[in-house]
Amino acid sequence: MKSSAPFAVHVLTAAGAALALVALFAAVRGDWPWMFLWLGLALIVDGVDGPIARRLDVAERLPRWSGETLDLIVDFTTYVFVPAYAIAASRLLPPHIDQLAAVAIVVSGALYFADLSMKMPGNRFRGFPALWNLAAFYLLLVRPEAWSCVALIAALVVMTFLPVPFVHPVRVRRFRPVTISLIVLWAVLALFALARNMDPGALATAILCAIALYFLVIGLFQEDEA
Repeated sequence: MKSSAPFAVHVLTAAGAALALVALFAAVRGDWPWMFLWLGLALIVDGVDGPIARRLDVAERLPRWSGETLDLIVDFTTYVFVPAYAIAASRLLPPHIDQLAAVAIVVSGALYFADLSMKMPGNRFRGFPALWNLAAFYLLLVRPEAWSCVALIAALVVMTFLPVPFVHPVRVRRFRPVTISLIVLWAVLALFALARNMDPGALATAILCAIALYFLVIGLFQEDEA
């Protein structure tokens, strides 16, 4: 019984894989709002399981099970694999290029998750942190011209391997109040976009894009933190 609570935390983390599978089912149907909703729930699980695990000393009490490995497996499916399929199946890319783009996404994403130097000083990410779920969201929100999609995906793949700093939305202290406020605003507008079948209107789309731009550049202005 003493190990039941810590193991339940691992089950909670593993549930993210189940949410990824359900999201994939929605993606196969072309039901993008539901796909993003399931991926959003997986993101919430990813945000809460770590603090719970640390509070319960899961790593110490259950050394047989690697929470870090489990977390990486689930993150790869939710952040990379399912979004890669969605991008390829969205018909936003030119024929034949869509599958090549998906291959580039999963290969670069897998390499990124294996990079032991993915974190820079100050808890910043080194390179594009494989947030292909967000990339897929914006591609399906804005629906740019096909070759613009290709160029954006290629740029993000390349940035995966460049020492460009990306802010961690929670752990980086500088500008944290602004960052957290924008995350909350983004979540509200993203839910509105899902409720409107990825068509929230020009104003909401513009605000969502402005928030994305903030997160793209804010890492450049972060100082190294102890």
